[in-house]
Amino acid sequence: MLRISKEKLDIKNVENQFYSMRLVQTSRKVKRMTIWLEVIVGVFVVFLFLPWTQTIRGNGKVIALDPSQRPQDIPAVIAGAIAEWHVQEGDFVEKGDTILELREVKDKYMDPQIIQRLQQQLTAKEEGIIAYQEKVFALDNQIKALQQSLELKEAQTANKVLQAAMKVQIDSASLTAAIVDAKIANEQFERMKKLYEKQLEPLVKLEERQNKYQSALAKKTEAENKLQLSLNEALNAKIELSAVRADYMDKISKARSDRSTAEASFYDTEAMVAKLSNELSGTKVRAGYYFITAPQNGYVVKALKAGVGEQIKEGEAVCTIMPDQPTLAVEVYVRAMDVPLITKGRQVRIQFDGWPAIQFSGWPAVAMGTFGGRVHVIDYVNSPGGYYRILVTMDTLRDEPWPQQLRVGSGVYGWALLDDVPVIYEIWRQLNGFPPALQNMPDAEEKPAKKNSKADDKGDSE
Repeated sequence: MLRISKEKLDIKNVENQFYSMRLVQTSRKVKRMTIWLEVIVGVFVVFLFLPWTQTIRGNGKVIALDPSQRPQDIPAVIAGAIAEWHVQEGDFVEKGDTILELREVKDKYMDPQIIQRLQQQLTAKEEGIIAYQEKVFALDNQIKALQQSLELKEAQTANKVLQAAMKVQIDSASLTAAIVDAKIANEQFERMKKLYEKQLEPLVKLEERQNKYQSALAKKTEAENKLQLSLNEALNAKIELSAVRADYMDKISKARSDRSTAEASFYDTEAMVAKLSNELSGTKVRAGYYFITAPQNGYVVKALKAGVGEQIKEGEAVCTIMPDQPTLAVEVYVRAMDVPLITKGRQVRIQFDGWPAIQFSGWPAVAMGTFGGRVHVIDYVNSPGGYYRILVTMDTLRDEPWPQQLRVGSGVYGWALLDDVPVIYEIWRQLNGFPPALQNMPDAEEKPAKKNSKADDKGDSE
């Protein structure tokens, strides 16, 4: 437009005059809608690039962190019948308080004087042990005396054997001399006989030689008899020595047999004493189990047995106790694919059942009614259903304490907080079913150092 004319053209009036111009004209509603759409698209685009905190969700319940503070069933150690209840459900009991009293149902322990009778039997057996000890000691002395007598008797009999042997030697020498004398006398008699036959010697000398020869033969016979008698005495002395040994060994063997019998009786009595001692101690301890007491401070939650006179088996639970003031924790079960992304110390947001809360998963800062926690334990094995359990404890440093009204067993819903990512990435991840992402690899858990005894010993030796 050259704007040669000074008159202004009213474009709006022109547009209203022509129908074709009115058709192509944009309405105010469309303009406003376009503006609103542009604003919404702009806000949406900005929203896509906002930071979003990735989370891992899981359900669970409130538990006690210390196993000794968790609800426990109180069992009856011995079998018996309920005699009297000393508490009611909901009562608070202190450690050592009597919960239930039992009465005996076994015939063996129904005697009210059983402890005194067992003590009497034990005393009698202990006295029997002393008697057997004295008998063994007396038999030991008897065996020693027999052994000493055996040595003396053997020495005495050995001397007799030695004397008999020496006498045999003497008689043997005498016999040898008598044989020589008889031989000489015989030779002299023969020579004298030849001389007499030649009439060189008289008959008187021949008779003298014959008489001497007969005397020599008599002495020879006497020496032979003495030698035989000495041999018999030596043989008798040896037989006597063997008889002495046999006699004393028989006495010693009998004494040793009596000692072994006494020693066996001693050991049997000692075993009986040990058995009676064990039975007596067990009976005394059993008497203390007639009263079932509280193992720790807590509340009687539920009586598992009712009435009076009802019989209870050994190890059967009679009631449940909830310990007082347990250290609370939360067990949350998460999927196996999410476990590698969770490490000890990671922050967790928790919503308790019955506690009003507003939770924004990606923006935990704007959540209301939730409480903070820290991952304390991650199980190394999965639980039924393929889920893994994590234990979460209270984060008192960065968050407010958990409600005091919480009870063990209350349901919870938890979110383990991971890294921040743009909203557009989170949408893309959810659409593709990918797991959450971490910028850095989780640190491996430190394992306690295993003690190597061999290495330590080697180091100490060096």
